[in-house]
Amino acid sequence: MDEHGAGRGPGRRRPRRPERWSWRGRGYVLAGLAVLLGCLLAFHGAVPDALPGRPGSLLETFLPWLGLAVPLLAALAVLRRSAAAGLAALLPAAAWLGLFGGHLLPGAEPAPGLLAVQHNVGDENPDPAGTARALAATGADLLALEELTPAALPAYAEVLAPRYPYHAVAGTVGLWSKHPLADVRPVDIRPAGVGEGWNRGLRATARTPRGEVAVYVAHLPSVRLGPAHGFGSLRRDESAVLLGAAIAAEPANPLILLGDLNSTVDDRGLDPVTSRMEPPSRDFAFSWPASLPLARIDQVLTRSASVTRIRSLPATGSDHLPVAAHITWRAPARGR
Repeated sequence: MDEHGAGRGPGRRRPRRPERWSWRGRGYVLAGLAVLLGCLLAFHGAVPDALPGRPGSLLETFLPWLGLAVPLLAALAVLRRSAAAGLAALLPAAAWLGLFGGHLLPGAEPAPGLLAVQHNVGDENPDPAGTARALAATGADLLALEELTPAALPAYAEVLAPRYPYHAVAGTVGLWSKHPLADVRPVDIRPAGVGEGWNRGLRATARTPRGEVAVYVAHLPSVRLGPAHGFGSLRRDESAVLLGAAIAAEPANPLILLGDLNSTVDDRGLDPVTSRMEPPSRDFAFSWPASLPLARIDQVLTRSASVTRIRSLPATGSDHLPVAAHITWRAPARGR
C-alpha cells in the first residue's frame, strides 16, 4: 500500500475517531445564546424602554413565547454534542419555569364567587347579535364589552336584556350585569391630544348578593408595531397612567377592572395599573388575535379580591377571544 492509500482497495476508508462531547467551538456559541436567553427571561425588566421602539415593552408583551427557544437550543446542543450548550440550556429553562411554570399546573375548581366575562367585541364584528348570544350563554354575572359601535349597540342591548336587566354604556365601552348598578359615571382616560368624543372608560357599583363591588371597564389605546416606529405604545401608556390614578382614588373595595388593556400584565407600560392590583391569575388565557392567539391583552384584575381562574372562550365574530374570570372576595363585601 503506497502513501496515498492506493492499496486499501475500493470502498475502504480510514477509520474515523469517535466523536466526543465538545466544550469548544460552536458549542460555546450555543451556550452563549442560552445564557443570553436566560438573562432576557430573568431580567426582562432591565431591557431599556426609553429607546426608540420601546424594546422593553415589546419583549414583555410576548415574553412567554421565548420559551420556544429552549427545546431548540437543547436539540442543537445534542446535535453538536456540546456539554457546555446542554448545561447552559438549563438556565433559560429554569427562568421560564420560574415565570410561567404555574400556568401549566392544573387549576383547582373555582370557588363560589362572581363570574365576569371581558370581551372586545370588535367594531367590524359582522354578527353582533350572535356574539351577544354567545356571551349571554356563559351565565356570567358581569359582562364588559369594548368597541361598541352606535350601529351594533341596539343588537347587544336587545339580546342581553332578558338575562342582564342592568347595563351602562359610556362611549364605546359597556357593562351588563345581573345585579343592580349604581353610581355609574364615565372615567376620563384620554391621552393628550385626543378629542372629547373619545370615551373608553366607565365606573359603576354592582350590588351583588355578597355586597357592593366597584367595577371599572376600560379600553386603552392600541399599540402600533412596525419597522418605522417599533412598538408604539405612547398613548397606551399615557392612558394607563390616567386609569391607574382613577383606581388609586377609588375608595370602594373590592374593585374589579375589566378591559382591553392592549398588552399583557408583564408589560411595564401597564405598571401604573397593575401595581395597584392583586397579582393576576396564573393562567395563559391568550385572547388576541382570535385566529392565532399569541397574548392575553384582555384583562380581569382585582383589588381586595382574587381571580382564582381565568380562561379564554370560543371565538365570536370579533378579532379578540372573550375571557372569563372567577372572582372571590377575601372577605364579604359590605354595602354602603
